[in-house]
Amino acid sequence: MFRPKIIDTLKNYTKAQFYKDAIAGIIVGIVALPLSIAFAIASGVSPEKGLITAIIAGLLISVLGGSRVQIGGPTGAFIVIVYGIVQQFGINGLVIATFLAGIIMVLMGIAKFGSVIKFIPHPLIVGFTTGIAVIIFSSQLKDFFGLKMGSVPADFVNKWIAYSHYANTVNYDALVLGTLTIAIILLWPKVTRKVPGSIIAIIITTLIVYIFKLPVETIGSRFGTIQTNIPHPILPVISWQVFKQLIKPAFTIAILGSIESLLSAVVADGMIGGNHRSNTELIAQGIANLCSSLFGGIPATGAIARTATNIKNGGRTPIAGIIHAITLFLILLFLGKWAALIPMATLGGILIIVAYNMSEWKSFISIMKISKNDGAVLIITCLLTIFIDLTIAIEVGIILAGFLFMRDMMKVSNVQHIDFENDNIDDDFNKNTLPDGIEVFEINGPLFFGAAFKFKDAMKIVGNPAKVLIIRMKNVPIIDATGIHIINQVYKEALENKTRIILSEIKSEQVLTELKKARLIFKIGKANITETYENALIRGTAMING
Repeated sequence: MFRPKIIDTLKNYTKAQFYKDAIAGIIVGIVALPLSIAFAIASGVSPEKGLITAIIAGLLISVLGGSRVQIGGPTGAFIVIVYGIVQQFGINGLVIATFLAGIIMVLMGIAKFGSVIKFIPHPLIVGFTTGIAVIIFSSQLKDFFGLKMGSVPADFVNKWIAYSHYANTVNYDALVLGTLTIAIILLWPKVTRKVPGSIIAIIITTLIVYIFKLPVETIGSRFGTIQTNIPHPILPVISWQVFKQLIKPAFTIAILGSIESLLSAVVADGMIGGNHRSNTELIAQGIANLCSSLFGGIPATGAIARTATNIKNGGRTPIAGIIHAITLFLILLFLGKWAALIPMATLGGILIIVAYNMSEWKSFISIMKISKNDGAVLIITCLLTIFIDLTIAIEVGIILAGFLFMRDMMKVSNVQHIDFENDNIDDDFNKNTLPDGIEVFEINGPLFFGAAFKFKDAMKIVGNPAKVLIIRMKNVPIIDATGIHIINQVYKEALENKTRIILSEIKSEQVLTELKKARLIFKIGKANITETYENALIRGTAMING
C-alpha cells in the first residue's frame, strides 16, 4: 500500500542518470521560482510562503511519492480556495485547513481511494479547471493594469464591479510591463526552451523598473522584506469550534489536491511509460501538506506543467524532484531579498498565462461538441465554480454526472416480454416448441435501481398468471439491491399465483453471488436455475406435464 518509488529507482542508479536528474531538477527549480511566488501572492499570502511550500512539500512528495517524476508544490488550482479561506479565516485558518487536509489525504491513501479518484468524470475536471482559470484571470487584472484600489473582492461578480469603479485609475507603466511579460513568455521559446520565459520576463521587467524608477507597485512595496529562511515548525492548535468551521474547506483542499496529483501522475506515466502507485502518492501528498502547514506553507499538489518540464529535461527519478527543492532553497537563501524588486504587473502577466494554459479551452469545445450530457456537466460545473463555490461545483457535478449516467444505463436496460406473434424475436426462440402456460421474459442490461421498474412494469403485460415464468438473464452484467428486491417481489407474487419461476442463463458471477446472498437461489430452487434456455424450456415443460 505504501512503497515510495524512490526505493525502486535507486537500486540500479547510475552517474549518467544523476547528471540528467540534476539538470532537470535545477531547470524545474528555476521554473518553479516565479510560479511559487505568484501563486502565493494570488492566494492572499506573502511570497515566501509559496517558496516554503515548494521546498518542504516538493521535497517530501519526491521522497515519499508513488511517481518516479512527480514535481510537487503550490499550483494555480488552489488559488481560489486558499484566497477564500484567508479572507474568511485568516492565515491561521489556512494553516489549520491545510493541516487537516493533509490528514484526510493520508487516510484516503490508507483506505485505497487512489484508484477511485481516477474515475471522476473528465467533463467535471475540465469544468472546474476552466472555472478556476477564469477566476485566476479576473483576479490578476488589478496588478496587470496597476489599478489604484484596495484588496480585490473574493466574489467574482463583486470583483468586476470593483474593477469598473476603478477603471480610470490605470497605471500605464504597469500595463506596459504586464504586456511585455506576456510577450516575452510567448516568444521566448522560439529562442530557447532551456531557460523559462517567465524568468527572462522577471529579469527584464525588474531591471526596467529599477533603472528607470518607474512608479509601479513591487513585491517589496506591498509585502516589505521577504523572509529568506525556513521558519521553525509550529503545531497548530485546533479547537472543536475551529475544526467544525474548517473541516469543509479542508475536504475541498484534500479532494482537489488528490485529483490534481493523480492526474499529474497519470500524465507523467503516459510520457515515460511508467506506472505510478496511486495510494502511495496520496499518502505522500498528505504528509507533504501536513508538514507544509507546520512551516506556514500553503496547500501543495502534483504540478502537471512542472512535472512535464522535469520529464522533457531528462528527469526520470525522484532525485530530480529533490534537487528541484534544494535549488529553490538555495535561491530563497541567497537571492530571496532581490525578489522584493519584482513588479506586481509582471506576476500578473505570468498568472494570466497560467490561467490561459489552465483553461483547457480546446477540451472544453471538444466536450461540448461530443455529448449533451457531458456538456451539461461541464457548463454547470464551470459556472458554479465561477459564481458560487468550487466545493459546491464538485459536489453538484458528481451528482449530476451520476444521474445522467444512470439515465443512459436506463436507456440501455430493457425487459422484453417474448411475444411469439411478433416476428422480431431472437432466433433461438421457437414458437412451435413453447407449451401453453409458459411465459418468457428477457432482461437486457444492468438490473439496478434506475432500471428495475421496467422489469416490474413488463410483468404487468401478462394478463392471466402463467404456470411457469422463465426469466432469461444472459445479458445482465450486474444487479443491485433494488434489482434483487424486484425479483423477490416477483417470486412472492408467483407463489400467490401458484406460478413456478425459472432463472435462465445467469452468466455474471456478480449476479449469481447477489442472488445467493439474498437466498433467492434457495427459494427458487437450484434445479430451477438453468445454464441454457433449452434446459429452462425442458424444465418448464416437465413442470406443466408433471
